[in-house]
Parts: sequence; structure tokens; C-alpha cells
Amino acid sequence: MKLSILNITKEEIGKQELPSQFDEEVRPDLIKRAVISIQGNTRQAYGSDPMAGKKSSAELSRRRHVYKTSYGYGISRVPRKTMSSRGTRMNWVGAFVPGTVGGRRAHPPKAGKDWTKKINKKERRKAIRSAIAATLSKELVGKNHIIPDNYPFIIENKFESMKKTKEVRDVLKKIGLEKEIERVNEKTIRSGKGKKRGRKYKSKIGPLIIVSKDCALLKAARNIAGINVIIVKSLNAKLLAPSSSPGRLAVWTQNAIKELGDKKLFI
Repeated sequence: MKLSILNITKEEIGKQELPSQFDEEVRPDLIKRAVISIQGNTRQAYGSDPMAGKKSSAELSRRRHVYKTSYGYGISRVPRKTMSSRGTRMNWVGAFVPGTVGGRRAHPPKAGKDWTKKINKKERRKAIRSAIAATLSKELVGKNHIIPDNYPFIIENKFESMKKTKEVRDVLKKIGLEKEIERVNEKTIRSGKGKKRGRKYKSKIGPLIIVSKDCALLKAARNIAGINVIIVKSLNAKLLAPSSSPGRLAVWTQNAIKELGDKKLFI
């Protein structure tokens, strides 16, 4: 299969043959497994303080001849702390156990839990090839993005050497991604308590730009909302299929396609 090569002014300057990775069957099940594996391996461990709710002096004896005993008072065996007393009559308040105010949680999240998820090497590579192939499907990409009529296409190598964010944004608009950039820039406010926790606005996923090597474009484009720039050898299923949904709008450079084929990446 051949794709059109566009220059930075949207003029077609030739065609380029695609490597075998683009011929892979789209497998949403494998892609989902690979994405879940990445999410699990990058998840930050969290948990409560092991001593949370256990710092009270709650104690209750059921023995007959012990001071502060509950024997014979007809009360439950819940641990209690003494707030005040008069002789052997105690003003007790339940503490420590899960059913009491300020008590420990029954089954709190443990910081030592292992969230990692393994995936076979061949499955991971096949998932990446499958996600690469999905970037060519107008039907799949159109569900997640606003695509131009001439999609999919390849962009010339000159695009990799751009150093200014404004220039990169102008080129993306010229090649037909203006509506997509506008879609990504729309702010939506999160519902729920997340608004109070430093994540008031929900961000959208925009185009993925794939380059062949470490270049100026990596820094120039990173300040454009929703856009990711990645070196072709560092591709993974999560970048190609965010939220395990195959079909991300991808803009490949000529050398990135060449690198993918010459080095037989992910095969």
C-alpha cells in the first residue's frame, strides 16, 4: 500500500510504500491487554497509614475482677476508651474497631500491593502493529477525531526540523487538522469532586506525530494541547490507542516510515 507524501504547504510531492507493520489485522482485544499492562506498570502505589485509626487507648476487659471491666454491665465487647469516670462507673466511647467513630478501616488499600501486569513479548509487539494498522482506518480514526478528506497521509522530513510552536501549529492547520486542533482546545469542566483536587478541566487527546529521531519538533510541538510527538522506536499501544480505543489520528514523517521498515521494528 502507498500513501501520499505532503509538504508543509499541503502539496503532494510523491508517494511512499508502507512497510508490513501496516498490514496487521486490527485486534482490539490485544490492544486492550497491552494498554492495561502499561497502565498497571506505571500506576503509583497508594495506601493508608498502617496505624490509621489504631492510635486510641481503647481497651475493654471481660474479666470479673479487673478494674474498668465490662463484666456484668450488659454491654457489647466493643473496645472502648474512657472519657471520664466516677468510681467504677465509666463514661465509655467505642473506638478502634471499624464500626466506631474514628476507628480503623476494615480493609484499607495497601501500599505494598503489586499493580504490575505482565504481557508476552510477541503479544505486545503484535498489539503495537495492530494499533499502527488502525491509524490507517478512516472509520476507526473518524470515531475519535475530526479528520481531513485526504487522510491518511505522510508529511515530508522538513517538518522534523521546525523549532517554533507557532510554525508547527500553522503547518498542522494547513494540512487539514484545523478543526481537530479546535476540538482539542475546547475546555470541559469535570463533574464531581475532582474539580477540587487540581484537575478541574478534562483534556482531550489530539493527533500523534511520529518522527524518526531526536529532533527539534519534539520540543516545538509539546506545548500544543492534546498533541504528542514520539520517536518511532518508542511507540507503544497506549500512545497509538489511548484508553485502549484503536484508531488515533497519526501523522508520520517520511523517515519515520523508512525507519519502521528498515529496522523491522515491532516484528
